[in-house]
Amino acid sequence: MKKYLFVDLDDTLFQTPGKCANEQDLRPVAYLKDGAACSFSTARQRALFDLMQREMTLIPTTARNRDAMSRVDLPFSSYSIVDYGGLILEPGGALDYDWTETMRVDMERAFGGLKEAMRVIDDYAESTGQEGRARLIEDCAIPFYVVVKDPQKKPEVLERLEREAVGPWIEAEGRDFFIHRNGNNLAVLPKTLNKARAVAYLRQRIQAEHGEIMTFGMGDSKSDARFMAACDYAIIPGGSQLAALTVGAL
Repeated sequence: MKKYLFVDLDDTLFQTPGKCANEQDLRPVAYLKDGAACSFSTARQRALFDLMQREMTLIPTTARNRDAMSRVDLPFSSYSIVDYGGLILEPGGALDYDWTETMRVDMERAFGGLKEAMRVIDDYAESTGQEGRARLIEDCAIPFYVVVKDPQKKPEVLERLEREAVGPWIEAEGRDFFIHRNGNNLAVLPKTLNKARAVAYLRQRIQAEHGEIMTFGMGDSKSDARFMAACDYAIIPGGSQLAALTVGAL
């Protein structure tokens, strides 16, 4: 039976230097557009990657877009799920056409709500003096979600934004959207955009080709839980947001 690991990338297989300051044997694995290294793997992460790669086919399942995914220096050779599940890439890098067109239609329906979420965020920022502003994240000319960061990286700023502005908007008007906040990122996503939906589609496609398969899901964030639950088994990195919410709460 073939085995597949749907695996998140950032803060799962590697992370920025500030999140691994006490580690000694770091190696660069992801790069900025100018070629500068921005994310690094630890010795344990590399050992885990090697172990998993010997036994499974690894499928990146990430919020990164196609361009950012292309700047990850790890030997993936199968499909990739990018943009929070908005796009699926074939092993050679081409788009899965059927999935792309499905998401294009769904995101067109969600576009009005995304613009409204941007207005809510920017109006709140203007009225409170908050520096961060909303950005619409697109790929392949498809708008997927809205994100805001605090330039000073103060977690309480995004906490207030969620509590006082974005959360109330979702409860009152934006019920087709949800909030994902982890670290210095607050994202507003349509409910039709999620990794679990893309994993379910790709799993069905792979099974049609290879017959019964075994699947594993691995991720660090609360937003990863749904796609991990869609797999046969789940793997959670220690010290992650998801570990604190699950095994850490026991």
